[in-house]
Amino acid sequence: MPPDIAAPGSGALLARAEFDRLSERGRRFLGSRVAVMGGAMSWVSERNLVSAISNAGGFGVLAGGSMGPDALADEIAGTQALTARPFGVNLLTMHPRLLDLIAVCQEARVSHVVLAGGVPGGAAVRAVKERSRLICFAPALVLAQRMVRLGADALVIEGSEAGGHIGPVSLAVLAQEILPHVAQVPVFVAGGIGRGEAILAFLEMGAAGAQLGTRFAAARESIAHPRFKQAFIRARARDALPSVQLDPRFPVIPVRGLANAGTEAFLRHQAAVMARVDAGELTREEAQLSVEHFWAGRLRRAVIDGDVEHGSVMAGQSVGMVTAEQPIAEIIAELVGQACGALAARHDLAAGRHGLDRS
Repeated sequence: MPPDIAAPGSGALLARAEFDRLSERGRRFLGSRVAVMGGAMSWVSERNLVSAISNAGGFGVLAGGSMGPDALADEIAGTQALTARPFGVNLLTMHPRLLDLIAVCQEARVSHVVLAGGVPGGAAVRAVKERSRLICFAPALVLAQRMVRLGADALVIEGSEAGGHIGPVSLAVLAQEILPHVAQVPVFVAGGIGRGEAILAFLEMGAAGAQLGTRFAAARESIAHPRFKQAFIRARARDALPSVQLDPRFPVIPVRGLANAGTEAFLRHQAAVMARVDAGELTREEAQLSVEHFWAGRLRRAVIDGDVEHGSVMAGQSVGMVTAEQPIAEIIAELVGQACGALAARHDLAAGRHGLDRS
């Protein structure tokens, strides 16, 4: 009889050992105890949430967003004051001062930099890799391969189930498209992940780890307004919808969030703008700007001010699995417990079958 089957009560220990083995590449790359990254969410992924994720064994990521160099330096220093564990910084490739922001990260000896929002230029890639590990997003296999050639040390593939700005393809499809063909670097999966069993399934497909945002946004350590968190707790998966584009003449960047009075007002705004263009009252350029500026400031309005009716309540479809305002450590322990529970159940089933074979 194999020793792992014979050892009484060994199921839980074996399950955790197997889970750690499956996630070893991701844990090694991140320098964390658990291969779970925090998604970089504007107004949410600041020093308190990021440090809490890293202190709980995960890997927090600061949302650089539209910060300037001084603000970013202050936020990094504030995070370092709250954790001695590794964390990353997410920067947008289209930021006009991207190289200055990267220099801030290098000066602060940030271990990992995430470049999001497009294919990074060679200068940005070289600047990051002077002192940090580079993580890039890849929404398709061809882009994943291109990012690796450019010098990415790891990738995040994020499905359309995610909250905030999204691509057109689900994680279930992206994982099948990319994971079997990109082995050179660790690949982390994101989008709609709310339970440990899902993380386990993607690890077994070849992922190095997972990135979660929505579950962490409503955590106790999140600075989000109580009404923002309650909106998450009340919501179901089907309440998190992508923004709707009424007219192909005026493209709308798809963003997934909770449907509310603001999303209804956005539809009315698009219709009114189109009517004014057709009447010759607005140029197409003026109309496009009007559509794009509709949501300006509304994410802060929801997250910080708590206006969840008219603000932008960005959330992924995993919002249906947010049932309470939990501490970060409890969320991570729950995810690990669910994954290990699934592995232990398999072990118990195998042990039972082995016993039947002997009887």
